Amino acid sequence: MLTSRAAILALVVCVIALSLAYPLREYVAQRAHIAQLQEEQARMEESVRELREREEELSQESYVEREARVRLHYQYPGETTYIIARPDAEDDAETDTGPSEPWFTSLWRSVEEADSPPPGGGL
Repeated sequence: MLTSRAAILALVVCVIALSLAYPLREYVAQRAHIAQLQEEQARMEESVRELREREEELSQESYVEREARVRLHYQYPGETTYIIARPDAEDDAETDTGPSEPWFTSLWRSVEEADSPPPGGGL
């Protein structure tokens, strides 16, 4: 049924297939790596563009002055600055005092409750 020529032909086909498998796998892996690097390059170029825009903004005197006034509350000599504190902000600060007891106390209480079953049987 299976002649020696057919066996040799099958062996040659297998050897060729095996010899092509590794380079093909490497080719696919390299293509995936190239695609990943191209995506990273696009992200980096976008980041560089944003940083250049930020540098351009910071080189303008009017922008720096506006940011100093808004963020740092700077003022020119002779100017009067008013800072308004909202009353609702004070109420929030008073109500957020934190827990009345340490965390380990509530943990220990839950362990004790789990250790003693409720009266009446349970399961």
